[in-house]
Amino acid sequence: MRLKLEARAEPSRLMGYLSPLLAAALTIVAGFILFSALGKNPVEAFYTFFIHPIRDLNGVTELLLKASPLMLIGVGLACGYRANVWNIGAEGQLVLGAIFAGGVALYFHGSENALVLPAMFVAGALGGMVWAAIPALLRTRFNTNEILVSLMLVYVASLLLSWLVHEPWRDPEGFNFPQSKQFTDTALYPLLVEGTRLNFGFIVALVAVALGYVFLNRSFLGYQLRVAGLAPDAAKYAGFNANRMVWLGMLVGGACAGIAGMGEVAGPIGQLLPSVSPGYGFAAIIVAFVGRLHPVGILLASLLMSLLYLGGEAAQMGLNLPSAMTGLFQGMLLFFLLGSDVFINYRIKVLRPVNVRAIEGAAA
Repeated sequence: MRLKLEARAEPSRLMGYLSPLLAAALTIVAGFILFSALGKNPVEAFYTFFIHPIRDLNGVTELLLKASPLMLIGVGLACGYRANVWNIGAEGQLVLGAIFAGGVALYFHGSENALVLPAMFVAGALGGMVWAAIPALLRTRFNTNEILVSLMLVYVASLLLSWLVHEPWRDPEGFNFPQSKQFTDTALYPLLVEGTRLNFGFIVALVAVALGYVFLNRSFLGYQLRVAGLAPDAAKYAGFNANRMVWLGMLVGGACAGIAGMGEVAGPIGQLLPSVSPGYGFAAIIVAFVGRLHPVGILLASLLMSLLYLGGEAAQMGLNLPSAMTGLFQGMLLFFLLGSDVFINYRIKVLRPVNVRAIEGAAA
C-alpha cells in the first residue's frame, strides 16, 4: 500500500478554512517536541509561552498593541496579494512611514497645534506609498520583479533611518545615543486604557480591517483585484488595466505599512530609533496568508502572531530561551500552513498493491 497525491476536480473550500487551524495544531505539536528536546517541561513551557503573557489586563493590552501594526499591514498586503502583486517590502515601507511622520513631529517639536498628529498620519501614509511606488514603477515600466525590488529597499530604508538618527536628527541632549528627540504630547497617539501602553493605533487598525473588508468584498476595484489574481486572462479580456492593479496593490500596501510605522513612533516608542520595528513588516506576510487574505481572518491571525511575540519575550525571561524562539514559531507556522495548503487542490489517495497471482489465476 502506498499513498499518492491526486488532484481535486476543484479546490476544496473546506480545506481552505481548515488549513490555518491544521497549521496551528501542527505548530503546537512541533512546539511540544521542541521544548522536550531543549529539556523543558512542555506543559510549563506552553503555559509560559501562550498563557502567562495575557494573564492580566496589562498583558491583554500589550497583545492588542502588538497586533495593531500586524493587522494594519496585513490588510494592506492582502489587497496586493489578491491580485498576485507580491509586495515583500512592507518592513521598509513601515520604516519610511516612521521617517516621514517623525520628520513632521521634529519639525513641529514643541508645538501645541492639534493638527500635528493628523499631519503625521498623512505623512506616514505618503512615506509608505513613496517607497512602494518604486517597485510598482519598475514593475510596470521595465517588468522587473517586485519581490526582489521591494525586499532590497527594506535595507535601504533601514540604513537611511540609521543615518538620520546618527547624524542630522540625533538628539543633542541624548548623551550621544542614536535617537531623535522625544516627541511632544501633540505628536503622540492618545491612550485608550490608562496605566497601559494601548493607544489609538488599535482603533486605526480596526477601522483598516473594516475598510479592507468593504474594499475587497463590496467594491468594484476590489472585484478587479480578485479577478486579476484568479484569472488574469479574463481580467485582460474584460478590459481591466493590469498596470493599474499593480499600482493599486502596491500603494495600498505601502500606505498601510507607512501608517503602521507612524503608529509605532507616535505610540509606544515616542521617538525615532535605529530600529522602529521588531519585524512587523515581515511577520505581517505570514498574518495575511494565515488569515486567508480576508480582513476578518487577518484580525484573528494578527492576535495569534502578537501572542507569539509576547510568548517569545516571556520565554526569554521565564525559561531562559533565546529570542530566536519567536522567529522559530513564526517560521513553523508558515511552513505548516504552506504544507496544509497542498490539500486544498490535492487529496491523498491510497493505492493498494495489485495481486498479480490472483489476476493470473482468474485469467487461467
